[in-house]
Amino acid sequence: MPTNGLHQVLKIQFGLVNDTDRYLTAESFGFKVNASAPSLKRKQTWVLEPDPGQGSAVLLRSSHLGRYLSAEEDGRVACEAEQPGRDCRFLVLPQPDGRWVLQSEPHGRFFGGTEDQLSCFATAISPAELWTVHLAIHPQAHLLSVSRRRYVHLCPREDEMAADGDKPWGVDALLTLIFRSRQYCLKSCDSRYLRSDGRLVWEPEPQACYTLEFKAGKLAFKDCNGRYLAPMGPAGTLKAGRNTRPSKDELFDLEESHPQVVLVAANHRYVSVRQGVNVSANQDDELDHETFLMQIDQETKKCTFYSSTGGYWTLVTHGGIQATATQVSANTMFEMEWRGRRVALKASNGRYVCMKKNGQLAAISDFVGKDEEFTLKLINRPILVLRGLDGFVCHRRGSNQLDTNRSVYDVFHLSFSDGAYQIRGRGGGFWYTGSHGSVCSDGERAEDFVFEFRERGRLAIRARSGKYLRGGASGLLRADADAPAGTALWEY
Repeated sequence: MPTNGLHQVLKIQFGLVNDTDRYLTAESFGFKVNASAPSLKRKQTWVLEPDPGQGSAVLLRSSHLGRYLSAEEDGRVACEAEQPGRDCRFLVLPQPDGRWVLQSEPHGRFFGGTEDQLSCFATAISPAELWTVHLAIHPQAHLLSVSRRRYVHLCPREDEMAADGDKPWGVDALLTLIFRSRQYCLKSCDSRYLRSDGRLVWEPEPQACYTLEFKAGKLAFKDCNGRYLAPMGPAGTLKAGRNTRPSKDELFDLEESHPQVVLVAANHRYVSVRQGVNVSANQDDELDHETFLMQIDQETKKCTFYSSTGGYWTLVTHGGIQATATQVSANTMFEMEWRGRRVALKASNGRYVCMKKNGQLAAISDFVGKDEEFTLKLINRPILVLRGLDGFVCHRRGSNQLDTNRSVYDVFHLSFSDGAYQIRGRGGGFWYTGSHGSVCSDGERAEDFVFEFRERGRLAIRARSGKYLRGGASGLLRADADAPAGTALWEY
């Protein structure tokens, strides 16, 4: 499978939470650091980098400032260094409960404190020197076993998760990381949790909660007995083994989960590559050959479609569309036009893709009619986590409305009908638009929302009023944006 951006390891960004539930913050003014913020936003996001000297020390870089945390001999700390020096080197000491202790490598002192009284001068570890790791990446991703080079899939027939996939194809390869009580759970696409004995359960019980450890940029999951998840046996069944220290077998990469979609043409048949290289609307079933990985170019906002047979859709002679390209080029890029519940695709020749009488697709139309419109369905997000510019979407406590600025997230359930989606939240209530554009989450009847995939990893959600959902200044989710941009775009 060509890379071309298909398999991208996520850069691990995270927040550090102290014993009083406040996040380590890098301030622009004076490059000072404090632990005063109650939630995880840009100023509270950090990246762990290996020490260039190849030692065991690491560097902590503020993703907001692009500068490095440093600790001087007298204990003073700042986030000012543009290039990492000797004082920027820290040792990460994982504790039995999964929290971290950060020790200055050159000076041997421990980093901690509260509010604006942070220092790296402690000679012993107290609760003030303990930090919880809270991942700042979008929590839905693919999990790749480093040792086996296989992707973790849900195996419904065997009722387990296994690292057995050559590629992360289909909904079964989607994992959602659930952060709760300073630990993480691994949630499958059917909303079950992975226990350390390999079983899948419906509730996040203690045996299904893990502390995260980092090793050379990779992730390890430690269970409540101090053992690590690893693929076991010929089938690669995921469960905790005997090791109490993570080796290569216990390490994983998180990879970005691109949208996988199916398209239905005006003849009510699925677009497919089942019968050869020509892309045709000729199938009644929604299977692998009818599933396409969709990527949106960040600069042009045009998209590519990658097939399960290993080729990109590409424009060929006389306007035909074939799934034969192994590299992204101008001819593999398509401009999407959103037309209510349908989408039209314009190829690099400036013409629209249409369905010919024999079902084959070709970019030969100058105008959009029924044969140029397709229903596009997202298949690998049965459960949905949304993040906007200010934070995650979450139920507001004691209310039927939704917050858009939280550092924790709720998981919502999607169903699809005729080009639109219905969204269910906690307790099974449906999202709906109330008075003055408010979005509520306790509806008895479903309301249709249209998803428009506008940017790489981001979508816009249009309500029945024609307005787009956005995060307002009040922190509440509202359907009152005129354009799909800015606070009306959601990472999913």
